[in-house]
Amino acid sequence: MKRKWVRHGGIWIGLAAVIFLAWVVMPALADAQAKVDYRWRAASPWTQKTRNDSITLFTELVNKYSNGRIQTRFQHSGLLGTHDEIFHAVREGSIEIGVFAPYVNLVPGGMLNWMPWTIGTYEEAAIAYGPDGIIFKVMDDAYGEVGHKLLWSSHYGPYGIGDKVRLIKTPDDLKNLKLRVSGSLGFVRTLENMGKGTGMTLHTIPWADIYNALQTGVVDGCWSLWPSLVEERHYEVLKYYTDLAWGWDASNITMNRKLWDSLSQDLKDAIMRAGKEAEARDMKEVQASIDGFKKKIVDAGLQIYYPTPADRDVFRKKANMPAVWKELATPWLDKTYPGQNMTEKMLSELDKVRASVKR
Repeated sequence: MKRKWVRHGGIWIGLAAVIFLAWVVMPALADAQAKVDYRWRAASPWTQKTRNDSITLFTELVNKYSNGRIQTRFQHSGLLGTHDEIFHAVREGSIEIGVFAPYVNLVPGGMLNWMPWTIGTYEEAAIAYGPDGIIFKVMDDAYGEVGHKLLWSSHYGPYGIGDKVRLIKTPDDLKNLKLRVSGSLGFVRTLENMGKGTGMTLHTIPWADIYNALQTGVVDGCWSLWPSLVEERHYEVLKYYTDLAWGWDASNITMNRKLWDSLSQDLKDAIMRAGKEAEARDMKEVQASIDGFKKKIVDAGLQIYYPTPADRDVFRKKANMPAVWKELATPWLDKTYPGQNMTEKMLSELDKVRASVKR
């Protein structure tokens, strides 16, 4: 009798398990599956660890704050294409989210993301690039022109200038240097002005090719940042670095504009909440790593020069920023905001930001 009970009991237990699976587990899984309204891909062409970790957090938070209705997978290091390929994919909607440097060949108003000699500290960046900040507002419109929605920005901080020839303490020290530049016209024109009359030449080279260009002598130097000096090993092929803080690095996380416009307000709020937290994490982590970066490059033998405010003012004056704004920024601003004197408004707002932050 005992064996019979065991045999029959096993049958009943198995039957109960099947019923539980059919009536409880499977419907629950089906409900969970049904709640996923969007499956997105986010992409980056870069290998920068701190930035990619922040974007990974962003996608996880989007999934969380949307209560699972959005499921986003992030692929970095160029797995989904080059910078420009990803940009066009987001514009057409085959990739939903991307991380970009807004070069003017892609975003006509993109130079306003990082006009030199404006933002110089993380405190200033937090205000100007925040959702209510003047740079965010203008860049959201700039991205809107090309089918993107600006979500948040990832900050790698202030740019300095590194080279293999000499410490750059004054504009005259740019004499005869061959420097790498990108398609960021505001930076290019500013550097041209700072080196005017010195025999300095500029060479457009992709960011990913900087190391080889320095190593082989194609160029003598480049603009760089504390994280990039280490994470992308620029310090290995430079001898000198001037912490000029003449420009600010902010790459933009954007998504397809039509997709954004189609979302309910609660999902938009979830995405922006995730972006705000990811941006705060990004700023905190980069700032926390800077001391370690500095120690590493000093231990490796790279000489660092820290200009005084008076030193920086010499570079700033030679840069002739009013002329750079008039040439590069004002035409787009006047077209986009007719009759609003937006150049003056932007510069005034940026002055207020600097005044509100103690150096």
